[in-house]
Amino acid sequence: MTALAGWQNFYVIVGSSAGALIGLQFVVMTLISNMPRGPSSAQAGNAFATPTVVHFGTVLLLSAALCAPWRGIGGAALLWGLLGVGGVAYTIIVAWRMQTQTAYQPEFEDWLFHALLPFAAYAILALAAYGTRAHVHVALFGVGAAALLLLFIGIHNAWDAVTYHIFVTKPRQQEVERRN
Repeated sequence: MTALAGWQNFYVIVGSSAGALIGLQFVVMTLISNMPRGPSSAQAGNAFATPTVVHFGTVLLLSAALCAPWRGIGGAALLWGLLGVGGVAYTIIVAWRMQTQTAYQPEFEDWLFHALLPFAAYAILALAAYGTRAHVHVALFGVGAAALLLLFIGIHNAWDAVTYHIFVTKPRQQEVERRN
């Protein structure tokens, strides 16, 4: 029995949640697709919407991979380490996109949930891979914490985007329609 055997139920639940939330993101994007967009909307989407799907996708991939019948922990640790390093790099790109887009002025909460916390989650994945040889048990809790953190970041960001469109974008659209 490998060290991952005790984590099967955890990753089935977390992975299923991530998969369902990815589908829900597509539904939400379809529902708001008829709202007017400015020329910088694509930039804002790359900075705020796409990362949410990437985080959910990372959790789904991580969960599926860690439910695989690994013979040892080495291959799994390499995979989550690569996801961690890739995620750190992606988070830096997202932070740059947040700063350079002009559709919306990010607030502290945006920086926290779109840059700082994702960076921390992906860094935990990378560090957990590094620490696996000496502390497998602790490393697995680090991976689980990173997966949950990414899942909750995605939930927060998806909710934040929906409420922004309902309470800010939609009223602006209605006001423009009333004037015309």
